[in-house]
Amino acid sequence: MFLHAAVLPPHGQWLVQHRPASPVQLLDGPAAMVDFAADIQHRIRTRRNRIR
Repeated sequence: MFLHAAVLPPHGQWLVQHRPASPVQLLDGPAAMVDFAADIQHRIRTRRNRIR
């Protein structure tokens, strides 16, 4: 899972999208965005460890 787009609109919630055609998710504030990014990193590292 990768991040295709992330936008911070004026209302302070993040709009994120995994792939160009995927639905947009609404994340409630900076802490949720950090958690989201950490989840992506964890999934990438887990996949790399399985491949090795």
